[in-house]
This record gives sequence, structure tokens and C-alpha cells, in this order.
Amino acid sequence: MSNNLLSLAGWTFLPNLVTGWVQNIYYGITIRAGDPKPQPGTPRFILHRQRIHIIVVSAYLLYTIYEADWDIRRASDFYQDLGVAHTATEREIKSRFRRLAAIYHPDKLSSSSTSSEAYFVHLKQAQDTLVNPSKRFAYERFGPTILEWQRCSSVRDYIVQGLQSILPYYGVAAIFMYILGLLGYLEWGKYWRWLTLIVLCVFELHTISRPHFPQVATRLINPIFTTFTHHPPYLPFQLIQLARKLSVTLYIAFSQIGPLLQPPSAIPANASPEIALKQQLDRLEATAKAADVEAIRLMGMEMSPFVGDNEALRDVKSKVKGWLVENTIRSDPEVRDALGNLLKRRRTDAPAGARGNR
Repeated sequence: MSNNLLSLAGWTFLPNLVTGWVQNIYYGITIRAGDPKPQPGTPRFILHRQRIHIIVVSAYLLYTIYEADWDIRRASDFYQDLGVAHTATEREIKSRFRRLAAIYHPDKLSSSSTSSEAYFVHLKQAQDTLVNPSKRFAYERFGPTILEWQRCSSVRDYIVQGLQSILPYYGVAAIFMYILGLLGYLEWGKYWRWLTLIVLCVFELHTISRPHFPQVATRLINPIFTTFTHHPPYLPFQLIQLARKLSVTLYIAFSQIGPLLQPPSAIPANASPEIALKQQLDRLEATAKAADVEAIRLMGMEMSPFVGDNEALRDVKSKVKGWLVENTIRSDPEVRDALGNLLKRRRTDAPAGARGNR
């Protein structure tokens, strides 16, 4: 539990670092040499960074899910070690163990070693666990940790012992989330975080207390994996391990991706007018800077043919100045009205070249 919480709390620096690398590579591939790149702080740069950050975080989260599944398969389970199905009877389990003992028993091997003896002991332990109904029930729901529970003999004893490790797990998680909420962290998606924690807790309690496998495993997950892939079916305790890893993945997604999916124009309803006004002014300032940068970029592209030719640059500047005067200043309504009033006030009976007004 502590490792999951540390990974949730400390997973902030790495994605930003990778996002910066990927964004630089993206600009190096998509922008031609000599063309200006979007500057930090501009809306275009921020938009690209958000999209790349979402892709980076999503890729990492998908990898964590794959890694959790790979760890589960690598650890294996007693059913796979013996080579029997989850529905195998006691007779089938004993028959399979006898065939394996004929192969892996230290007396049957020409050169006995510590590893071969340990493997045979492991097979014997798997058989003893699965032929005992109480131990088999507990193993399927709590995993190999039940081998350390020496004082348990009935199903009820195993469930009570298991609850002593499950309830503290969710208690610590709830306290940790509550403290982070008081400190101002984990604000986005707070409702969904608590809902995920409650759903996971209910799922785990339901799984360990029922005599049958959960329906989501027997009717959905296991049939899909066994039909379309070579993936072995999950046991309940393996599903619980995977669900816990998925919950941590969701918490990271809420923290890293959730705020980026929020519309940029959205302002919290409880925000003060000063904060709302500041956010709007900041967005307006960013838009103005982006427009300024884009205008400079376009002007540079238009003037690139005249670079190095000072005479041509002076000619272009004079013509642009004349165009601005003719089409911008003189076309302004106030300027036109002022010129019209000036012409009306001139003396109509004055000779040519005379000065003065009425």
C-alpha cells in the first residue's frame, strides 16, 4: 500500500520531463528548418503540450497495467504449476500430482539439487493446499500468503484473518486521500476517487466472502482471455491485485489527465470575482501575445525575399507607409469628417493660394 501511495504522490516530475522531450522531437520533425517554433506560453504551445502530455501519461498508465498483469503471470499459481483447471476435483489433483512426482521426485532424478528438491516441495505444497477445501477457498481469494496463517483451519478463520489485512489497506488509503484533500491536492476528480475506492473495497469484500468466483471473472474476463489469447484465467486474488493496480492508475489519471480535459474557459463556480477577472485577463494577454508573435512571423515570411537588399526594403517600407496612409488613416470616419469640415470652412471667394478662414 505504501508503495502505491508513494508512486501516486511522487509521479509528477517524470511525465513533465518526458513531455518536454517529446515536444521538442515533435517540433523537430513537423516544423521546417528556419521556421519559428511556438514559444512557451502561447496558446499553440500550450495546446501541443497538453496533447503530448495526455499521450505520454496514457502510454505510461497502459504500461503499468501490462506490467501488473505480467507480474501476475510470472508469479504463476498452484493450478498452473500442477497443470489442472480451476474446476479440478480432488481426485484429478492427486492424480496429476502423482504423475508429476514420478518425474520431479528427488529420488527419480539422476542428479539431485537444491532447486529440484525445492520444486518438488512446492508441488507437494500446492497439492496439499488444493485438496483441502478450506485452504483451497482461502488460496483462491487471498493467494499464497495464507500459507503463513498457521492458526486458521476453517473458512471463517481464513476470512477473519484476511479482513485484518484488507480493512487497514482501505483505511490507510482513505486517510491518505482525506489528508491530501485538506492540503489542497487531488481537487480534480475528488468524487471519482472516492467512488473508485468504495467500489474496489466492495468488490474485494464480495469476492472473499462468496463461495463462487465473481461473475465478472467467470462470464467476462476469463472467457475473453482464454478464447482469444493464450492468457491463463485469473483467480480471485489475482483479480484483486490487478484491480488495486488499476485503482492507482485511475488516481494518477485523475491527477495528470483530468485537469487537462477541463475546458479552458471553465471557471469554478465558487471562485471570487477577482480570481475570475484575473483568469480572463491572463487568457486575453496570452491571446494578444500569440497574435503578436504570429503577425511578426508572417511579416518575416513576407519580407524574406528582400533580406539583404536595403534599397528594396526602403522602397517596400515607403509603399507600405503610403498604403497605410491611403487605406487606413484617410479611410477612418473621423479623419474623413475632419477633412470635410476643414474644406467647408475655407473661403469660397478667396483667390488661388490665399490663406485664412472665415
